[in-house]
Amino acid sequence: MSGASLERGLQALREQMDTPVAAFFSSCVHCGLCAEACLFYTETGDPRYTPIHKLEPMRRLWEQEYTLPGRLKKALGLARPVTDEELEAWRPLVYDACTLCGRCSLVCPVGNDLVYMIRKFREGMAAAGHAPEGLIGATTRAVKTGSPMGVTLKALQAQARHVEQETGLEIPFDREGAEYLVLMSSMEVINYPEYLAAITRIFHRAGKSWTISSEAFEATNSGIQIGVSDIAAELVQRVVDAAEKLKVKTVVSPECGHAYMALRWEGPNLVGRSFGFEVKHILEVLDELRREGCLPLEGQETVRMTFHDPCQLVRRGGVVEPPRNLLRTVAAEFVEMNDHGTTNWCCGAGGGVSANEEADELRLKAFHRKKRQLEEIGAEALVTACANCRIQLEEGLEANEMEIPVIGLTELLADHLAAAEQESGESS
Repeated sequence: MSGASLERGLQALREQMDTPVAAFFSSCVHCGLCAEACLFYTETGDPRYTPIHKLEPMRRLWEQEYTLPGRLKKALGLARPVTDEELEAWRPLVYDACTLCGRCSLVCPVGNDLVYMIRKFREGMAAAGHAPEGLIGATTRAVKTGSPMGVTLKALQAQARHVEQETGLEIPFDREGAEYLVLMSSMEVINYPEYLAAITRIFHRAGKSWTISSEAFEATNSGIQIGVSDIAAELVQRVVDAAEKLKVKTVVSPECGHAYMALRWEGPNLVGRSFGFEVKHILEVLDELRREGCLPLEGQETVRMTFHDPCQLVRRGGVVEPPRNLLRTVAAEFVEMNDHGTTNWCCGAGGGVSANEEADELRLKAFHRKKRQLEEIGAEALVTACANCRIQLEEGLEANEMEIPVIGLTELLADHLAAAEQESGESS
């Protein structure tokens, strides 16, 4: 890598040295609690995976350029400069061994937001040319085609036609004035088309108007995952433009924790203004429909079910109770994992980790924490609300020869819609 690339990366890091970063580095008490909160550390025992250690090059640059002791050491030739080789060596720690799950930030006794700092560090890493090839490819596809997995509008429309034939119900595109603008993640279009069928049936049964934009249907924001704010802002702006063009009241984020966080909490800051519409996760919408009596459900699952909390949705997004309210209506035996809700353990594949092939072995090793959680309660079925989590959970269970089905909560609720829904669908 050229010296110019290194300097771009260091300059990008300097630009990220804001007041919170300075305060966090200054207040770290080196207690090590963040290590015990990180499943990459707990499942490997490798001290390199201690969350605060993953920030060491950034911390050293901050010390050398923004603190008096660090400047003195640098002037006396006692400071070790951050090198391109060091940044390359840190790439697996920053991108492969961090899902941005926020559990480390949650337990920090002085309130340091390590996820915030990792995000800042990724900005410098990407500028220096040290982002993983998998994430670079996903981000390039997101900018060029609108989807990190290369899903085109034609592919989505083809999937929609299949669902229409299956359900006998219309999937509306570009309907102005609809109450809900529904976003999809590429993983749902490719891996879990049953999600689209589920929301089609649910919104029809609830009597709610909804639509999909042909100009911005993708919810995933690869710009945030790789650490390039300009791209992240561009992807958010596409959704904002589509929502305002169609004059919708609410934009519905799909079963993807990262997509919800990117649009709901990061989005207004990225585009520099508040939205003229609400952003809600699909589970928030479904729970509202339940409270309003618009989601009539019948029958209950009899197997022992538990819920995996997607980190960006629950711990960092605050959507804690809606999935539990919904699941309890259709699960006769719902049991919580020993760590659940805001303290739940990550699946091991978020934050762009699933896009990095070189991280495959590590993320499956990290899954051992979830394996133990499931074994402790004797779970017979695992429900979640994130397509990325779902893929990791399925792969982890298969790798560990655990025959536990993984089910999307929206899909599960659609399967329990009251019989009148089928009658209404047949007469439409």
